Amino acid sequence: MIQDIAPLAFHNQYRKRLPGPNDRVLIYQGESVAVFRGGNGELRLPSRGDLGNAADEDFRYLFDISGIGYFLYLEKMPRAYRNSVESVRKLRQEKNKDICYAVATGFQLYVWYRDNRYCGRCGKRTEHSPDIRMLKCPHCGNEIYPKIAPAVIVGVRDGNRLLLTRYAGRAYKRYALVAGFNEIGETPEETVQREVMEEVGLKVRNIRYYKSQPWGVDSDLLLGYFCDLDGSDQIRLDHDELETGEWFEREDIPVEDDGISLTRAMIQAFKEGETE
Repeated sequence: MIQDIAPLAFHNQYRKRLPGPNDRVLIYQGESVAVFRGGNGELRLPSRGDLGNAADEDFRYLFDISGIGYFLYLEKMPRAYRNSVESVRKLRQEKNKDICYAVATGFQLYVWYRDNRYCGRCGKRTEHSPDIRMLKCPHCGNEIYPKIAPAVIVGVRDGNRLLLTRYAGRAYKRYALVAGFNEIGETPEETVQREVMEEVGLKVRNIRYYKSQPWGVDSDLLLGYFCDLDGSDQIRLDHDELETGEWFEREDIPVEDDGISLTRAMIQAFKEGETE
């Protein structure tokens, strides 16, 4: 999955430090990020040395990957980089998984910083804590931490069959699994039951945790679960959410693991009999 970057190691503890010349810089504009491509198509992120004229206060430390610091550029996209931007969402398909993971995770923090410049309680400008990753209002004391939205990905099984879905009204048309956000007052297991009933009209039992995944592009924390059909297999689609919902025999599942998403990893695990 996108977070599996071993032997490299990701360290997310906030540190108040300045970037060194070889540290990487994440420069976002909307849902795009500045990247360089070599002659062979390989990706490279700008370094602090590439932005030699920028002031040190224009950078904010985000995280570290095996000794290399990653910093957010706080100013507008420099003119020299405006023709070197690519979609944050499309970059997740690249082979350079450490860069893909850095771009996605950095984007989560970029959006959080961008959307919390002012206090939601009193409207005053927020300030960054010197010690931890937290924004604080100096006027009313409101403390704001990074947004993380828990959601479930659900593999609904019926013996040798798996339920696959397609989203309605989205550009993404590949097969997926039932999915949805955890609501107030719910355990993740209760979210599984509710989402399956809402989206496909099925009851489930034997809910069991599989794996999880941080999905920074949408500020989500994805929790993967498998469960078994309980009763009728007749699908009743919520057409506002889904275009299709179909049962597939294990050997007929038309999906392969992409090495990126939890959804595809779960489908592949079922195909290979790893969820018994």
